[in-house]
Amino acid sequence: MAKIKYHFNAKSLTFEKAKVTIKDRIIKLLGYLATGVAFSSLVMLVAYNFFDSPKEKKLKREIDQYEFQYKLLNDRMNKVQAVITDLQHRDDNIYRTVFEADPIPSSVRKAGFGGSERYEELKGFDNTELITETTKKLDQITSQLYVQSKSFDEVWNMARNKSQMMNSIPAIVPIRNGANKIVSGFGRRFHPLLKTLHFHTGIDITSPRGTPIYASGDGTVVEIKGMSGYGNVVVIDHGFGYQTLYAHMSKKAVKSGQKVKRGECIGYVGSTGMSTAPHLHYEVIKNGTKINPINFFFKDLSPQEYENVIESAGKVNQALS
Repeated sequence: MAKIKYHFNAKSLTFEKAKVTIKDRIIKLLGYLATGVAFSSLVMLVAYNFFDSPKEKKLKREIDQYEFQYKLLNDRMNKVQAVITDLQHRDDNIYRTVFEADPIPSSVRKAGFGGSERYEELKGFDNTELITETTKKLDQITSQLYVQSKSFDEVWNMARNKSQMMNSIPAIVPIRNGANKIVSGFGRRFHPLLKTLHFHTGIDITSPRGTPIYASGDGTVVEIKGMSGYGNVVVIDHGFGYQTLYAHMSKKAVKSGQKVKRGECIGYVGSTGMSTAPHLHYEVIKNGTKINPINFFFKDLSPQEYENVIESAGKVNQALS
């Protein structure tokens, strides 16, 4: 039963029954609604800022778990990176050294991945730095593994060709018993005509005119042009970056393009070109650079003989050419 309201009439000094208009009812209703909305808003504001909903709690637990897993993933990738670094070290300093291959440059092994735009889509999150660093590390590992895989493919091919390489690399003295006949070695020597020190790019092995000269490794005779002062000369391309040169021959026994085997006669000792006496001027060339031939007599000499040859070839004397 609705309550009946009265109000006091000051003029008549009596209580009169209050009349409630529609307007009064609407204002009262709006007041209730406003109070309810304000209270609800306050409750929701407090709830959203100080209390998590079950769904939010679940999402936060998932985010915490993702962050934890990212950190574990980073730790595991650091261990993988350490293994890759060890493989790279072994590859450059052991495997590739055995097959006389150049190490892979660091710039190739650690190639970059473009600009910062690559990871632009990862920005704007609470854990942006962690996610970006993890993605970068994974990209780097992927790239390094690819380079290392290609390097192992190359090493594998070199290993398959090891027998051919060992037969091709210069390994013997090109004149029989020539180790005892070396009169001038690699390095600064007196020029036979100018009588001044100049760099002697090979070794001189003295021997009678007509003594056979042998190929020091398997290879192909290459065409020679413009070798002034060398007289009759034969150059053999052994592959794997090696060439050998035989100068001052009295006569050549091979032609350009001919394939030869180690120990095969390729010409005869003479004194053609700028030569003061019959001898063989012998050079070893690796990747375009002339190097000391003494280091390539390992198949012919005992350790003691090798030491004697090094001592003899190391003396600063007059070259024959």
